[in-house]
Amino acid sequence: MRAIRITEFGGPEVLTLVDDQPDPSPRPGELLIDVGHTGVNYADTHQAEDSYLAPSTLPLIPGAEVAGTTQDGRRVVALLAGGGYAERAVAATPLAFDVPDAVSDGDALALVLQGTTAWHLLRTSAHLQAGESVVVHAAAGGVGTLAVQLAKRWGAGKVIAVASSEEKRQLALDLGADEAVDAGVPDLKAALVGANRGTVDIVLDMVGGRTTDQSLAALAPFGRLVHFGMASRTPPSPIHPGALMARSRGVIGFWLAHAMRDPERHLAAPMRELLALTEAGDLRPVVGGTYGLSEARRAHEDLRERRTVGKLLLDPSR
Repeated sequence: MRAIRITEFGGPEVLTLVDDQPDPSPRPGELLIDVGHTGVNYADTHQAEDSYLAPSTLPLIPGAEVAGTTQDGRRVVALLAGGGYAERAVAATPLAFDVPDAVSDGDALALVLQGTTAWHLLRTSAHLQAGESVVVHAAAGGVGTLAVQLAKRWGAGKVIAVASSEEKRQLALDLGADEAVDAGVPDLKAALVGANRGTVDIVLDMVGGRTTDQSLAALAPFGRLVHFGMASRTPPSPIHPGALMARSRGVIGFWLAHAMRDPERHLAAPMRELLALTEAGDLRPVVGGTYGLSEARRAHEDLRERRTVGKLLLDPSR
């Protein structure tokens, strides 16, 4: 079958299209899926260079999510341990979710990893309460576009979107954000406090570096910063517990891999809710582009250079 194979770690240039990859063989408790579309995530770019939280082993086929059809004809979207950049993939049965006819592959893929991440960031990690202010970094990205909408739906008092271009900021405003801030401003703390007319309650941060530092400084007493990525590839400054205590602030990390360990408890209900909202037209997943499998390298380049919005897909037939 056709697949993207990585045999050495590095940037987008290490993604190589091959047509001789053996088909995967499902084991008991797994499903074989004919892939209609594969989701692309920022974490895939880290996996390719072996800078992700979980170490990678070569050779590898990247890809943590696919939408497609099982051997018995079910249309599903599934989370994978890897192998999604291919024409066929295997998934553990509890990590495959039936997709309603009214929900497209792209919408389903936007929900299964990035949507459940946004769900858990707000509900499980930040414990969003009605009336609280929420800062969403990378607000035009896959997680960000959904977090903006969910925060508003769940009663946030003000949602402040942070993005790197005017087009991306306008997208976030169109999705319901109350304010939009340029990610490149020199004094991000002042910009966030100014947009909220005061310090903020919740920050969803996947950038790292100065963004994390200045966002933490913008937190109100009892505020929470949830860190779920480091797109800048620059670590933030060390955080001292005493400094947190002095302002009654909290910092928590989130990684969806832990939810995947117990999908019935941590993923089934979020997916039911997200799919139902999407089917009803009350949630708008943003699909930012579809690339052929042969264009996976360009997809990674565009993602790393922040040229994209929303969810990116690969089409294995191209």
